[in-house]
Amino acid sequence: MTSVAAAARGVLLTADPLAKVAAARRVARDWRLGRLAHDFDVAMPARPARSALPELLPPNRMPKRGRAGSDRGRIALTHALAHIEFVAIDLAFDMAGRFGARFPRAFTDDWLAVGADEAMHFALLDRRLKSLGSHYGALPAHDGLWEAAEATAHVPLARLAVVPMVLEARGLDVTPATIERFEAAGDLPTARILRRIVADEIRHVRAGTRWFESACRDERIVPETTWQRLVSEYFRGAIKPPFNDSARDSAGLTREYYAAIAAT
Repeated sequence: MTSVAAAARGVLLTADPLAKVAAARRVARDWRLGRLAHDFDVAMPARPARSALPELLPPNRMPKRGRAGSDRGRIALTHALAHIEFVAIDLAFDMAGRFGARFPRAFTDDWLAVGADEAMHFALLDRRLKSLGSHYGALPAHDGLWEAAEATAHVPLARLAVVPMVLEARGLDVTPATIERFEAAGDLPTARILRRIVADEIRHVRAGTRWFESACRDERIVPETTWQRLVSEYFRGAIKPPFNDSARDSAGLTREYYAAIAAT
């Protein structure tokens, strides 16, 4: 029987976006149906495989997206969101394959389910790009999300602190305003996709917070101050307001975590 680690590695090493979506869904289904062994017998790759497109640029070299209400601006923003969801597939499967041996089986349950969600999110946005006359890979993207994974590759608590509890939580903060921008431009189909995504992301942040707190209990350390220390050490950016406190509270990420280190 194939191990879940080998299956997760297979997702990470699939470069073609549509093939990665199919692989992610297949692995999540096979795990749910008991077709994969709960074994962690192979290592995750240092980096996932990538197609030639989109071109990956440093964040400071990314071109301007254009006006929010213009067709060009909406396509650029949708492409950026699709890229986030594409990288999030790899982040979820890497989380399960890299750290699953250190946690109970339910940890793998959660992160493979997250990975399947991210694959669905990417597929929805990719389809929307095509309906707008574009496609994923038509514009450049940046690799900041995977840089966070590299920085936390050997510290499971830091990975949980940074990826779901900082990066995905930031999505909870900014997506409602993004939805309003699309609605103001009359782009209701994209707004509906983003409403679905933000509802799922609350569950993803909740999974990160729950496993972070579980690990802190096992180590008998205080979750909030431990999170603040790890974020200060492993996250390059700032924890910036405005915060969607209600969505964060729903995910278990209370102000006791982030208020003390938020940028003013």
